[in-house]
Amino acid sequence: MSYLLDTGFAVEFLNRDDKKHRDVSLVMQGVGEPIIFPVPAITETAYLLMRDAGMEIATHFIAAVGFSDLILECPEPTDYRRAAEIMRQYADSQIDFVDALIVAIAERLNITSILTLDQRDFRLIRPRHCAAFEILP
Repeated sequence: MSYLLDTGFAVEFLNRDDKKHRDVSLVMQGVGEPIIFPVPAITETAYLLMRDAGMEIATHFIAAVGFSDLILECPEPTDYRRAAEIMRQYADSQIDFVDALIVAIAERLNITSILTLDQRDFRLIRPRHCAAFEILP
């Protein structure tokens, strides 16, 4: 089983000053399976780290991405089409682009577990490949 990593989870894990850092760190210690990080979430993570934690933490993250055990997943054209479909379907809930793209990638790769703090969006969306996502923490 693999896990998809969402931006908020990554930011909390990397920023020791965030209030949920300890919770996500404990989850990360228990994850022994591959963690897949969608490439668009890297950009979002770097932006949020720069804004909230500062240049040093953001640049450390950017430099470490290439050396980590994370599997970097580039979206395919079908993922973008599916993400747009999800965003239209859940327009009233204002599902954001990266979350919709994570769902599309999860469907394509048949992944049911998401490392995220965004409980609302990932509980709201009904994926095509499973009844519901397993959301950690």
